[in-house]
Amino acid sequence: MPLRNIRQNNDPVLRQKAVYVSKFTPQLRLLLEDMAETMLAAEGVGLAAPQVGIAKRIIVVKVEEGVLEIVNPEITSAEGKDIDVEGCLSLPGVFGEVPRYDRVTVSGRDRNGKKIELTAEGFLSRVLQHEIDHLDGVLFVDRASRLLSPEELQKM
Repeated sequence: MPLRNIRQNNDPVLRQKAVYVSKFTPQLRLLLEDMAETMLAAEGVGLAAPQVGIAKRIIVVKVEEGVLEIVNPEITSAEGKDIDVEGCLSLPGVFGEVPRYDRVTVSGRDRNGKKIELTAEGFLSRVLQHEIDHLDGVLFVDRASRLLSPEELQKM
């Protein structure tokens, strides 16, 4: 599978609201495979389709078992609060403290259109929220309570 170019902060596709996927085609499966390979090659933990220039509601997330693919993901419930440091493949070198829900339930579809639902806590919850934000044109810097200074980054 070919690696896709990861779009950077100034790319307008990152600020678009992505459209819902209605057809579950071989092309969709190829896109999911390309996205997973691109995310892993970039040493990321999540990737949304807008980050590779495709304004569709598709995310991939690295999990222990491999790669989680969710088409048309939606957060159906959320609870708890947590603040932690985030970065983004589309904003290299930028990190900030971002408040997120500690636990979320996400529903969507798998690569074949079958309904899926999962509940995630902690880091996985954070990654899912981050990637779903991309589908609405929201970057983590929009939610950050503060960005880290170069000195703070060096200490990390």
